Amino acid sequence: MLARLSIRDIVLIERLDIEFASGLAVLTGETGAGKSILLDAFALALGGRGDAGLVRHGAEQGQVTATFDVPKNHPACAMLAANDIENSISEESGEMILRRVQLADGRTRAFINDQAISVQTLKAVGATLVEIHGQHDERALVDASTHRRLLDAFAGLDTEVSALEVLWEARRRARVALEDHRAGVERAAQEAEYLRHASEELTQLAPQEGEETALAERRAAMMAGEKIAADLREARDVVSGHGSPASVLSAAVRRLERRAASSRQLVEPAVRSIDAAINALEEADQHLAAALAASDFDPAELERIEERLFALRAASRKYATPVEGLAALAAKYAAQVALIDAGADRLTVLEKEAADADKRYAAAAAKLSVARKKAADKLDKTVNVELAPLKLERARFSTHIDSDPSTPGPQGFDRVEFWVQTNPGTRPGPLMKVASGGELSRFLLALKVVLSDKGSAPTLVFDEIDTGVGGAVADAIGARLSRLACKVQVMAVTHAPQVAVRADQHLLISKDALDRGKRVATRVATLAEDHRREEIARMLAGAEITAEARAAADRLLKAAG
Repeated sequence: MLARLSIRDIVLIERLDIEFASGLAVLTGETGAGKSILLDAFALALGGRGDAGLVRHGAEQGQVTATFDVPKNHPACAMLAANDIENSISEESGEMILRRVQLADGRTRAFINDQAISVQTLKAVGATLVEIHGQHDERALVDASTHRRLLDAFAGLDTEVSALEVLWEARRRARVALEDHRAGVERAAQEAEYLRHASEELTQLAPQEGEETALAERRAAMMAGEKIAADLREARDVVSGHGSPASVLSAAVRRLERRAASSRQLVEPAVRSIDAAINALEEADQHLAAALAASDFDPAELERIEERLFALRAASRKYATPVEGLAALAAKYAAQVALIDAGADRLTVLEKEAADADKRYAAAAAKLSVARKKAADKLDKTVNVELAPLKLERARFSTHIDSDPSTPGPQGFDRVEFWVQTNPGTRPGPLMKVASGGELSRFLLALKVVLSDKGSAPTLVFDEIDTGVGGAVADAIGARLSRLACKVQVMAVTHAPQVAVRADQHLLISKDALDRGKRVATRVATLAEDHRREEIARMLAGAEITAEARAAADRLLKAAG
């Protein structure tokens, strides 16, 4: 519900802070005191259209802040999450602060919980928190999709509607899969000959991922090995061939070893050094032999590698695809050929799945349509009971349902619209077209009383819906606003004392002169019980409050309880 409303520099309002409570709050005051300004400011905070004319003369900007106590599971919280807005809502409930800044140059800025947002987001969130209704307000009734939602909420069909939306999505997916497959089969059939040839050619080629790189590296290594092989052979001949010093060194070691017995200290260091040289030559011979083995290649293998590279690169040019992409292309063509071969069978399966999805959806939609029509009869009877006390006893409310299975949607194939017949013998028609301003407001009130706990925003604002009605009707309106306020927060701008006496909170809007009469400002005061009697008496008597008016006010307040 709305907890606080703060207004700064809007038209005649310089600074205004109002605390609201649950139940019924009425706003009264003389004509021109600023009731409309207050509602315009509130609408601005809810995402209404901005206007530079709203900024108080001499101020650079105006600002309106509306603070709501919102339960955690309220749809507004889901909207904040969807728009990545930080939410200060606690486990049970908490504050949600909507703020709108109107600049004097016409620009506006919007905030929720002090995070900048678009005006469209503010308006969407505001619509879930507050509904503002007046004689000429159409937002709550003009959209037929709203009527369908209200009927479903009245009938408790939200679970069935959600289940139908799931079936609709399954139906949509089945149809998309069918159409995609059918289009694929048709495209493949048009290119069947080319696809078969390409698939066969690429299948025979059998390109492998990374194959070109591996072949190119092997080819480069083989060609480099061919160039160095001669130098390796020559080096090995020096190390271990006929001209190798190894045999000469071995003979020298043997001679020295024979002398070792008589001159060991002289001979052993030399023998060890020569042995090391001989070992180094043997190790070098092993490395050279390994290098020769590695550089050795089969010319036939090199030829096969070059032929394979040529074939892969030719296919790459032919199919305008990098060699690395040939394997994927081969798989794609093979799949398309398989689609041609197996497409008819798969198409039959998908057609059956789509038909089954259609049947499941149609059955659920038809069942929901029957439930809606039963609920519509009950809603009509319940609303019509409320009309007689509102001086609409000759009028009839009806829920018109146009069912067309050929135009299905996520919520079924019913178009729901609220119709009225204002007098016997007249043609019934859509509520917004048939009812006059005063009738419309009373029809709306009857609907809201019936639907107060089903599909309603937590705060309802009624702007002078009692205009032009007599005492008995005004009393009936007040009684219904009071009943409505037992389930949702209600704010009513009224000139009817019969409505005002039923308030849980009475706010008086007045216009005060400032600066010795040079300018005026709108004020709002919460009235205590004795001041309420004076205001009710003023509403009854006019400018001059008489003792009789006070006595009548006392009787009204006592009767209201």
